Amino acid sequence: MLTNDSIKHVENDESVACASNDTSRKVFDRNTDWILLNVGGKHFLTTRTTLSREKSFLSRLCQNESNLKTDVDEQGAYLIDRDPNYFTVVLNYLRHGKLILETNLVEEGLLEEAEFYNLQTLIDLAKERIRERDKRKFDNDATNRVYRVIQCKEKEVTQLMSSLTDGWKFEQLIGHSPIGSSYIYPEGEFLCIVSKQYDRGLPEDSNNYVSERVKILQERGSRM
Repeated sequence: MLTNDSIKHVENDESVACASNDTSRKVFDRNTDWILLNVGGKHFLTTRTTLSREKSFLSRLCQNESNLKTDVDEQGAYLIDRDPNYFTVVLNYLRHGKLILETNLVEEGLLEEAEFYNLQTLIDLAKERIRERDKRKFDNDATNRVYRVIQCKEKEVTQLMSSLTDGWKFEQLIGHSPIGSSYIYPEGEFLCIVSKQYDRGLPEDSNNYVSERVKILQERGSRM
C-alpha cells in the first residue's frame, strides 16, 4: 500500500531521473556546444568550439563523422583509450594556446599523444621542446667537463687507458701533429686526451683528481 510519503518519494526519484536525462541530452545534443569525453576512465567536460580550434581527431569527433567509429559510456561520454594526464595538457593547450607540462610528464609522452590526436601545431611544439631540452643537456654536459692532455710513449698508452679511474674517460689519441700545429711529436709518442664530468658540488681537489699511475705517466712526459 502506497502512502503519501512513498508516492512523494517515487515522484522525486522520477524527477531526478528526468533531470539527469535532460542534462545528458543537453550535453550531447549536437545543438549544444558542450561535450563530455571519457579519456582513460576520467571525464572531461569541454566545448565543441575548444576541440575544433584545430583540425584533428578531436574536431572530427565533434562533427560526428560517419566513418569515425566511437563508443560512449553509460553517461553518453565519448570513450577514448588514452592517458588522461597527457590529455589534460592537450585540452588546456586547445583552450588557451599555451603548452604547460607538469613535472611528472615528459615531452616524448606529449608528442605521442599529440600524434594520436593529429594536432600538428602541438606536434611541432613538442618536438621543439625536445630539441631545446636536449641542447641544454648537451651544453651543460660540455660546459661541466674537465679536459686533460697527457703526453706518453707508445708502450705506455695501454697502461694509461687501464689507469683511468674516478670518472676520467678517454676522449682521443693523437699520434701525429694536427694541421697548422707547430709542435712536432717525437717518434713513438702520443697525446692522449681525457675528460671528466665536473661536479660543482665537490671540492676542487676532487674534480682535479687523477689516479696515481696517470700522475706518474704525466711526470714522465710533458703537459700541454
